[in-house]
Amino acid sequence: MKFNATARSVQGSSASRRLRRAGRVPAIVYGGTAAPLNIELDHNEIFHALRKEQFHASILTMALEGGKSEQVLLRSVQWHAYKPQVLHVDFQRVDANQALHTKVPLHFVNADTSPAVKLSGAIISHVITEVEVTCLPQALPQFIEVNLGDLLGGASVHQKDIVLPKGVTFTHPNDELVIATAVVKGGAAEAEEAAPAA
Repeated sequence: MKFNATARSVQGSSASRRLRRAGRVPAIVYGGTAAPLNIELDHNEIFHALRKEQFHASILTMALEGGKSEQVLLRSVQWHAYKPQVLHVDFQRVDANQALHTKVPLHFVNADTSPAVKLSGAIISHVITEVEVTCLPQALPQFIEVNLGDLLGGASVHQKDIVLPKGVTFTHPNDELVIATAVVKGGAAEAEEAAPAA
């Protein structure tokens, strides 16, 4: 994905307030061998980009004035406490030869056709919706698929059950970390509900 940025020379909280009143967002790009670069973004452009999942888990192309561009990764976003307003954004430069650590969203598939849902009437709870991975920039996936097709009622999917794309590893390996679980309704709760009706 691509976004536009303009270098900014004026810094400080009052300058940032003026930028925001003008519909701009102060931001910074750091990392790599170059010095940190203060930039400004168009608020509407970055606001809509941030609503797309892939903007959070992709190598982004930052287009600067003068035809220059840099490969960056979104690192953090500061939002207004109660208004839909972006206050500040941090990006990190990406080196094609250097491994990066970042969070990638999980996409859960085949839940509706799993034995847990079809046979046991279970409710599948997504305990974790993103994982932190380590990989080279070119191997970074936009998401990681978690297949729930074989999940049984009362069972769980653990980190060790996730098949990672080639060249991608978990930053914090933990085989027993629960990713999703199939909760079967019933037992004592249903018996209690049935008693008044009887």
